Order: sequence, then C-alpha cells, then structure tokens
Amino acid sequence: MRVVWVTRFGGPEVLAVGEAPDPVAGAGEVVIEVAVADVLFLDTQLRSGWGREYFDLEPPYVPGSGVVGRVIATGQGVDPGWAGRDVVAIVAAGGYAERVVARAEGLARVPDGLGMPTAAALVQTGPAALSLLDAAHLQRGEWVLVMPAAGGLGILLVQLARRAGARVIAAAGGQPKLQFARDLGAETVVDYAAEGWAERVRDAAGGAGPAVVFDGVGGRVGLAAFEAAADGSRFFAYGVPAGAFAAIDPAQAAGRGIKVTGIEQVQFTPAQVARLAGRVLAEAATGRIRPVIGRTFSLEAAADAHAAVEGRAVVGRTLLVVR
Repeated sequence: MRVVWVTRFGGPEVLAVGEAPDPVAGAGEVVIEVAVADVLFLDTQLRSGWGREYFDLEPPYVPGSGVVGRVIATGQGVDPGWAGRDVVAIVAAGGYAERVVARAEGLARVPDGLGMPTAAALVQTGPAALSLLDAAHLQRGEWVLVMPAAGGLGILLVQLARRAGARVIAAAGGQPKLQFARDLGAETVVDYAAEGWAERVRDAAGGAGPAVVFDGVGGRVGLAAFEAAADGSRFFAYGVPAGAFAAIDPAQAAGRGIKVTGIEQVQFTPAQVARLAGRVLAEAATGRIRPVIGRTFSLEAAADAHAAVEGRAVVGRTLLVVR
C-alpha cells in the first residue's frame, strides 16, 4: 500500500511517498481503508524533530493520526457489523496511508449524509473542542478568549462558545483571519502579533479580563494571555505552535485564583474518542456546528500540505485526500 514516510528529521522535503505492507487486524482491532487523513500542525513539528522528549518517534516513520474511511476487516473479538461502515478513528501513528489499523473501541460511525472530508476535519479537533467546552462550564455572558481563533480547533471553539451564550474575543495573526473569526460570531477580534494586544483583550472584557482562556498557541503568546486573564478565571493551556507550552508559574496562578488545565484535557482513551467524536459528528450532521476545510492535498502532495500548514497559510483544516 502507499504511505508517506518521514525519511529523516527536517523540512517538508523529507516526506516521501513509498510502500508499506498491508496492515492486519489483531484482536480488538479493525483495518480501515482511508479516504481522508487530517494534517495537524503537530505533525509538522514532529517531522522537524521537535518534541522528541515527549514522543517516541525515529525516522523512518509514517506520520498522521486522524483518519476517516471504511472498515474492510475486523479482528478477533470485534463485532463483525463494523465491516463496511464508514468511520472516524484516531490511530497511534501512520495515518498518512491507504490503510490503517485502529482499535475498535475508538471508532465512531460517520452519520448518513455527512461527507468524508467534513468528518475528517472533525476527527481530532471535534473531540478536543467538546472536551474543552465541557470542562470550561461556560456561563451565559462570560467573556472567553479563543486563540488561535482561525485554526481548526479555534473555529469550533468560537462556534460552541457562542452557542453557549458566551461573549467571544478571538485572537489570531493577520486581518484575514480576524475577519474570518468575526464572521463566525466573535464579538471582538485582536491581532496577537500587534504590540499591546493583551491589554486590548483585558479592556475588551470590561477591564477585568476574560473568565475563560483557550490557549492553543503557547509560548510567549500564551503567557501574555495568562497575564490578561481575569483573577479567578479558567485557563486551558494545550497549544504548542509557538514551540512550547505557556510557562505559567503555578504559584502565581494560585495567588490569582486561576485554575490552569494543561494538555491532559485534550488527550483521550479510545473509548473517550468514540464518545466525543460521535457527539460532534452528530452536531455536524444536523448543521449545528460547521468545520472549515481550508485546503486539501493528495497523498503524494503531503510535503506541500506540511509547507502550507507551517507557513500559517491555511484558515481551517488541512486534509490529505487518499481516495
């Protein structure tokens, strides 16, 4: 079968299409014929060699983790009724491939009428968005900061927070992305590449700062968002596009009464993935939530997909169409 290999750590040019043996379903597993795979910013970071202290990856390896496709084989102990169903799944590795093995307990069925690309755009960001919203316990009228608001996860958070009755401040880089966030329903937009942006966030939220912060950026941007957050707020620090998580001092957070939740809020067991993905796919099927697909690429153009993601050239999700 065709796969994309990370041949060595480096830039997008280290991605190469090659061959790998067809996978075989073991006990509790299924084989999925992949239709669409999603591309995360994290995929590009890992390919570059970042995060080796967190992720046990050495080239050559096949990147990618979120897929949508059809179950073509079931292993021992798996309900044979899964065969022939269109599903989403998160795999440990190897999503940039024509076929993958996934745990049956982590599957969620794609609802009738929902396109494969739409399902793929939700397979990872959808569960994360629901988990964050569930944990935030948003109250109607609360100010919420979402950043980056024009990324795949941020787009969903803006929509879900607005549906919950929150007042959304969207932070992103550049006017096109800010206008996009405003069109999604953000009440205030702020460019976090501009000087003094954190003060504008605090002022927009009535001077006290937002009651909830969804930090999908990290680094110095995330730390500035923490400074702008209201005392007693809920701060979710799960993003590393800036190269590291926001370096928040636990003592300072405790002194201000800020509850800080880290990446654990968006890390799931297979069963949790199935439950959360099922919820978000049902929402999408009824039109209550809308993912945005920025660009699609063929499997052979995976290097171009990575270059586009790294260059922050895409608003919304980037996908690889496998078949």
